[in-house]
Amino acid sequence: MIVPVLLAGGSGTRLWPLSRELYPKQLLALTSEETMLQQTVRRLEQLSGVGRPIVVCTEDHRFMVAEQLRAVGVKATILIEPVGRDTAPAIAAAALEAAADGDDPLLLVLPADHLVRQVDLFAAVVASGEAVAETGGLVTFGIVPTHPETGYGYIQPGEPLNPEGGARAVVCFREKPDAASAAAYLAEGYLWNSGIFLFKASRLLAELAAFEPEMAARVAEAHAKRHLDLDFIRLDKEAFSASPARSIDYAVMERTAAAAVIPLACGWSDVGSWNALWEIGPADPEGNTLHGQVLARDSHDCYVRTSGRLVALLGVDNLVVVETADAILVARRDRVQEVKELVGELKQRGREEVLLHRRVFRPWGSYECVDTADRFQVKRIVVNPGASLSLQRHYHRAEHWVVVKGTAEVTTDGQTRLLSENESTFIPVGALHRLRNPGQIPLELIEVQSGSYLGEDDIERHEDIYNR
Repeated sequence: MIVPVLLAGGSGTRLWPLSRELYPKQLLALTSEETMLQQTVRRLEQLSGVGRPIVVCTEDHRFMVAEQLRAVGVKATILIEPVGRDTAPAIAAAALEAAADGDDPLLLVLPADHLVRQVDLFAAVVASGEAVAETGGLVTFGIVPTHPETGYGYIQPGEPLNPEGGARAVVCFREKPDAASAAAYLAEGYLWNSGIFLFKASRLLAELAAFEPEMAARVAEAHAKRHLDLDFIRLDKEAFSASPARSIDYAVMERTAAAAVIPLACGWSDVGSWNALWEIGPADPEGNTLHGQVLARDSHDCYVRTSGRLVALLGVDNLVVVETADAILVARRDRVQEVKELVGELKQRGREEVLLHRRVFRPWGSYECVDTADRFQVKRIVVNPGASLSLQRHYHRAEHWVVVKGTAEVTTDGQTRLLSENESTFIPVGALHRLRNPGQIPLELIEVQSGSYLGEDDIERHEDIYNR
């Protein structure tokens, strides 16, 4: 049996301003109406003998991951890594979870934010690697390059291991090269490193114990001390935090003698930059890829995405323009790999645009900042049917609520009442209060906050059904 392991903990900073730390690219619909995570789990439908997926994600993303899986009818085990420790500890924890009932399945490790356009070919190549993995091989799938790319690592394939399945021994892994090295690698038959793996859970854990004993011990402790939280499995924070941070490549694949690589040509992209999205199109006759309200005149080979406002191009070439409600990126296409450094500078300046969009998702629904200034803030709040915010109080702000749509159940200092459309209420500073949607349609309301401090951390929770 194959147990898919979906790694969904990344932040996707190169796709800022659309991808944010609290709403990263695996949760975005970038190449279709479904998100990258949803496309990844859908891909598993083409494989045979597949068990319940294990999705590894962060604390901040857990409810969005669960909701997106529910929306496509997928039941998965969601494993929460309490801190980021790169891919090796995450995969090791998933391997321990997959083997918890005494089984020793094959693990198909998939980043949750990749694009595969030819899913049938992907499924066939994965199936061809099962025999190698069953006999102890640690299989990685190397993408057949289409051009000398400097944004990917490379794998040098060696002697054939099973000619019928296409598996070859791995000679070495190469870091992301400069342009000249990338061209040489292409000429010598190197493959792109996809980050997709297939191996038995026991073999991966044995190799990790041999090469990274401290990591293996700390992850095993974190898994042994795991506990359930609603539908999530939480790894022990103290033990997991003590693990060294390593990628699976550094920790195991570059050091093992059992590494094998199988070429894969399936219309793959890691969607790792705005230029990658331009490359996969679709493009107009001038080579522009345009999403949203865009007018392009005498402009060529540009990527433009707008979430609301009209964007007009005139006489420009090879640009990336991405518009969101609170930020706009304009960059040359050949420099979009530097967006990560740009985000780092914004983070140093304390800009919230790195973390959040104006619309922020919560397990009960969402809120969107409409306007803000000194001592006041206006939000649009949407509460899902049957959902409830925590019982809470604020020490620095009062709140005025106006119901726009649906019915609100409001509890204030022990008194509960229902509000219908066009009705309002006032929550004084320090009042213990809760908002719930008892209806069958989304509850929409406008919240006006006023006070000396309006930060999201001015919340004292007394009860919360989401265990936050």
